[in-house]
Amino acid sequence: MTYPIGLTLAGAGTYAPRLRRPSSELDSVYGQAEGWTQAKFGIAERGVAARDETTSFMAARACRAALDEAGWGDDFDVIVGGCGVMEQPIPGTSVLVQNALGLHKSGIPCFDVNMTCLSFLSALDLVSLGFKAGRWRRALIFSSDIASAGLDFGEPDMSAIFGDGAAAVCVEAPMDEATMDEAPMDEAPMDKGGPAILACRFVTLSSGKDLAHLRSGGTRIRIEDGIAALQAGAHFHMDAFGIFKAAGRRLPELIKQTVDSAGLTLDQIDTVIGHQASKPGLEYVRHIIGTRPERVVDIFSHTGNQIAASLPTALCAARAEGRLAPGSHALLVGTSAGVSMGAMVMRC
Repeated sequence: MTYPIGLTLAGAGTYAPRLRRPSSELDSVYGQAEGWTQAKFGIAERGVAARDETTSFMAARACRAALDEAGWGDDFDVIVGGCGVMEQPIPGTSVLVQNALGLHKSGIPCFDVNMTCLSFLSALDLVSLGFKAGRWRRALIFSSDIASAGLDFGEPDMSAIFGDGAAAVCVEAPMDEATMDEAPMDEAPMDKGGPAILACRFVTLSSGKDLAHLRSGGTRIRIEDGIAALQAGAHFHMDAFGIFKAAGRRLPELIKQTVDSAGLTLDQIDTVIGHQASKPGLEYVRHIIGTRPERVVDIFSHTGNQIAASLPTALCAARAEGRLAPGSHALLVGTSAGVSMGAMVMRC
């Protein structure tokens, strides 16, 4: 694929659950002194979704905010869901969101992308390729996750760091990008210097497939296996250190290759927007980029790890803080179960 691929962020929105749960509440759950959870995991509070705040409900609220800012109404081409955990197996969450938005008669196609914590980045990449092919000109992308539904609070190292929430973006191709399919495939597009994706790469190391898993909800564990098996499989399990170790070996190389492909150096990256996986994870990203660690967007202490919604929520925070100035460069980066890693360089 030839880069750059023109892509403009026309609108963005987030949804935070009504209930804000301070980490001090978990201290007693874990049988620890007050302040232990925050000191150990670096998280002060996180949102916890109520039963009426379903995955599609939160996503629709974030999508409506993004659509209102973009001013699109129903004038767009596709809805792409990028959730780490689906609301239900069939139909996909994107279908439920279209219905919740009141667009059930619109005919706008919907589909879901799942790369767990990298689902948003993967969805953004696929949408950009659709723009390049002339398939779509406007796309609504959302991520929404309810981590609290599958946590085992008997395991502090896993349950303390997660939070619930949703985020959505409206992205648009420039008019000339939407017709690039008419150009010869070997002809590189003229770079006009506008907002664009400059490079994107993903790596999966499936030897880490058992380091993070949620086994119920598909065909692996079935009704005939019994309620106890279904309940056990509905709890999320993660070897946080194992994932950190596996991803840490390859992430610096992936980031360098992606930035090099964009024709930039790490020093030319203005903002680093990462999956808010954990406090050590964000510190490691700061270590990788070296100078000016303040470039790394860090909202972890107030959101926790929101699975796939984590990265777009950080993107929306960076945008609200004025970090994505026209012509600046942003690096989007993260890891996910699998183990997978992904990085994208955007010109704002």
